[in-house]
Formats: sequence, C-alpha cells, structure tokens
Amino acid sequence: MFKKGERVRNVVDGKVVEVLKYLKKNLVEVKWFDLRSKEIHTHKVREDKLSKAA
Repeated sequence: MFKKGERVRNVVDGKVVEVLKYLKKNLVEVKWFDLRSKEIHTHKVREDKLSKAA
C-alpha cells in the first residue's frame, strides 16, 4: 500500500505520479503534471499497475 502524497511510477507509461487517495481496495487516484499543456491531470489507476519511484 502506498501512502497519500507518495510519489510512485506508473508501470504502463512510465510516468511518475503522486498518490491522492484510495478509492477502493485496489483502486488509487493519482495526479501528474503535464509539461506540454501545463495542467495537472488526475487519473484512477489499479494499485498493481504502480511501483515505487526511485
């Protein structure tokens, strides 16, 4: 389990994202900053698709 505010890596696309909150047992809401559009995006990702960021 990841803690709120922890930075983790999305295994699917390799982006480093920040954990916002747990929605369900295996579903996590994360946010990441898009450099091209200069916007913050939020997504819902399964926990098994995330790993610790180095």
